[in-house]
Amino acid sequence: MPFAFTRTPLAALALAALGAAGLAHAQEPVRLGFLTDMSSQYSDGDGKGGVAAIQMAIEDFGGKLLGRPIELITADHQNKADIASTKSREWVDQQDVQLLIAGTNTATTLAMGQVANEKKRVMLINGAYSSGLTGDKCSPYWVHYNSDTTAIARGTGRAVLEQGGKTWALLTADYTFGHTLEADLTKVVTAGGGQVIKSIRAPFHASDFSSYLVQVQATKAEILGLANAGGDFMNSLKAAKEFGITPKMKAVALMVFANEVESLGLKQAGGLMFTDSWYWDRTPDARKWTDRYYARTKKMPTSLHASDYSSVMTYLKTAERIQSLDADKVMAALKSQPLDDMFGKGMIQPNGRYVHDMYLLQVKTPQESKGRHDFFKLVKALPGDQVFATKAEAQCPLWK
Repeated sequence: MPFAFTRTPLAALALAALGAAGLAHAQEPVRLGFLTDMSSQYSDGDGKGGVAAIQMAIEDFGGKLLGRPIELITADHQNKADIASTKSREWVDQQDVQLLIAGTNTATTLAMGQVANEKKRVMLINGAYSSGLTGDKCSPYWVHYNSDTTAIARGTGRAVLEQGGKTWALLTADYTFGHTLEADLTKVVTAGGGQVIKSIRAPFHASDFSSYLVQVQATKAEILGLANAGGDFMNSLKAAKEFGITPKMKAVALMVFANEVESLGLKQAGGLMFTDSWYWDRTPDARKWTDRYYARTKKMPTSLHASDYSSVMTYLKTAERIQSLDADKVMAALKSQPLDDMFGKGMIQPNGRYVHDMYLLQVKTPQESKGRHDFFKLVKALPGDQVFATKAEAQCPLWK
């Protein structure tokens, strides 16, 4: 009896300690980490607007996952891969971040992706566009949610070829995104019977495009293809118009966002045709979400903002449904279910590519626009299985 008597309080204490630990864990937040450009030329397309979109998703979901509060952590990667790597590793190691959300810039996304692979964390890719992310660089933990260079090259490239634009000169952003877009577009143009006469590469965040545009003009191509984005796209288009290049060559933008059209104005941007993953005025659900986003931020959302919201909401719903944060289980569940919401509908392929419809859009002229924010007209929807890479084209080692 004395022996039994002495064990009971110890067992009770042990159980109490375990219970306290379990309670503490239950109250520990589920942390999501979002890294994007918050201060440079891609910040308007994603940046703080992306933070607002993700916070909307968390609030709409109810603020808790598996009984634990959801906490969003954000930082500016300054378009530097070393910062993206250090920050994401710090988040996982020190704060147990469960989900990494990659904003703009392919190089920073690849750096985050290495951490996701090592630590077995799901990573949602919304603002990086290189098709290699679900090609030879694919990962079992990455979901490429928004768009990619293959889809936008096929969408816009094929449309321009159908209109008779056969000879191209490309002004390319000289880093991973630009190189991949250049390669994907060249394949499309060549397959369609056209020719890329020359590709001129300009450094990221160039201050002066004049010397590059002189080289473009010398090609005498029919099409000036702007294989860049953000501030580089806007500044190169302005410079091309100032140089008098665009009356002789048709400017084609490969990546355009609503905020950039608003900054340029319809007089500058009117007539530009491009391919995007989302259009705010396409469906009642998209319009309703846009109204809520605009009321919150006083800005029109880009496709990146819509993708930020949709991808995070999809992750939260999936983790709640399977009652697990385990990355392997969440990824298996994500790839086994059809998706359908205000962003789009489709399926996530074994290589992590979310295949959904894309849209060929054209910027309205001042005469066509009926008011503020009436920037685009829908030319046609592009079925996802016709613009994203097939299994054979992707060459992802995971997709067997």
